[in-house]
Amino acid sequence: MDADTWQLILDSFWPLLRAGLIVTIPLAVASFAIGLVLAIAAALMRISGNVVLSGIARFYISVIRGTPLLVQLFLVFYGLPQIGIRIDPLPAAIIAFSLNVGGYAAEVIRAAILSVPKGQWEAGFTVGLSRASTLRRIIIPQAARVSVPPLSNTFISLVKDTSLAAVITVTEMFRVAQNIAAFSYEFLIIYTEAAVIYWVFCLVLSLGQNIIEKRLDRYVAH
Repeated sequence: MDADTWQLILDSFWPLLRAGLIVTIPLAVASFAIGLVLAIAAALMRISGNVVLSGIARFYISVIRGTPLLVQLFLVFYGLPQIGIRIDPLPAAIIAFSLNVGGYAAEVIRAAILSVPKGQWEAGFTVGLSRASTLRRIIIPQAARVSVPPLSNTFISLVKDTSLAAVITVTEMFRVAQNIAAFSYEFLIIYTEAAVIYWVFCLVLSLGQNIIEKRLDRYVAH
């Protein structure tokens, strides 16, 4: 590569990194946090024993898992205005990503809850706890340890999926890369640079996941 190419890489690095740090990562964090709340609610509805609540949760999960994330983004941003609901690009992206995370993470949380031995429920009832208290104090803390690895993977995948927000004009890292590439015509260089930054983000998050898992394993061992 010549000097001009290296200069382009250096000049574009900070705009890409800045967009990643102030838009991409916060977008992923906000969407994951909201999605996790939706996932917990859907998982509890699935195991509630109430036919109506379970049916609603099943339908929600089925729709989310059965349709592409890109289509979900388009429905929220381009579809809802057709019925008078207009949402700005960033909130629209958060809504779509949150709903998507909720649908996928709900099954992870449900499986984690069901993995807790039934004897734990009986132990809670024996000491006088209600079903809700047993769930909150005994079952969910144990299920949380089981669900950390798959939920961490969901979050890492979400960081990469935020690049789809570029199609609804959210100025996240990939959108900035598109703008720089369109101006410089150096598509291979700029997109490769963006890919490397995404990769570094995911490496850091994977390292954090490993640290959390080791701490949880040590806690379980004691």
